[in-house]
Amino acid sequence: MYLHALATAVPDHTFTQAQCWDIVQHSGVKARLSRRSALTLHGILRGDHGIETRHFAMNDATRVFDLNADELNANFLREGPALAERALRRACEESGIPLDSIDALLICTCTGYLCPGLTSYVSERCRLRTDVFLQDLVGLGCGAAIPTLRAASHIVASRPDATVACIAVEICSAAFYLDDDTGVLVSACLFSDGAAATLWRATARHASALRCFGFQTLHLPAQRDHLRFEQRDGKLRNLLDRSVPSFAAGAVETLWHQRGPRPVSAVVAHPGGRDVLDALTPVVAPYPLDASRETLRRFGNMSSPSVLFALEETLRRGTDTSAGDLWLVSFGAGFSAHACRLGAA
Repeated sequence: MYLHALATAVPDHTFTQAQCWDIVQHSGVKARLSRRSALTLHGILRGDHGIETRHFAMNDATRVFDLNADELNANFLREGPALAERALRRACEESGIPLDSIDALLICTCTGYLCPGLTSYVSERCRLRTDVFLQDLVGLGCGAAIPTLRAASHIVASRPDATVACIAVEICSAAFYLDDDTGVLVSACLFSDGAAATLWRATARHASALRCFGFQTLHLPAQRDHLRFEQRDGKLRNLLDRSVPSFAAGAVETLWHQRGPRPVSAVVAHPGGRDVLDALTPVVAPYPLDASRETLRRFGNMSSPSVLFALEETLRRGTDTSAGDLWLVSFGAGFSAHACRLGAA
């Protein structure tokens, strides 16, 4: 299948890491944390950990750690569909493909649960046709964007005349939770909100259009408890073990060695964090991860949309794909990792 558009969206409210530390200082949560935890937050938020700004979909960020479960769920319901809609409308405007030409809508997320899912709300907001196929992919974590593209490829293969829209959207601020666990503290310093939408067809938009193919996947259930959500007091609490960078590097290395003989011009990786990217760098050398680092710097870790933001940055830089494919790789809860190629036919 061929890429016809890629568009991203973030909330209007932007915060530097220093401003995030101010929020912690002036919120009631600081009094509930140990001195060691407060020092950990200060060290990450006021240090150089590869992130300058993050975006949160809330008007009053000072209460982000004091919201109850119902308020967090309401925030996901309010902000998730709206941010996904913004990304999809931009993709349609970029490509000239009208919204009423979309035949299937696939949305992945892990930071909230709705039934019916986000696809129902986004299709209503965008006034899609009532016969559009809707599919929600929930629970795949940070790596979800590439499995969503794989699902889209099967739809395009079975119906070559279809236009398929894929959206990765996360309202990570609707899953913020703080206690004295180091993984929870680190998560609160990394994650942010964002959405990325792509449009796909079986035929190319132009001669240099990118084809998506060569899907790979790896899942390691024995490592599940190193990176996953759990429910605590009705809230999503992120379990993030300090070994995650090494697990990510090992999983990516496995996929990298199995990628096949076609040449690669650039690697586009999920920017899970500075330590994660540092661990990946020698695995995919000599290919730099500059676009992923730039995405992390400007947006933090947005979970599933992040790899598509890094892809957008890669394309913005004019990376030459005539001599090799773009190799996309994402990873997350499970522990799982996924890859695909974007290149010429």
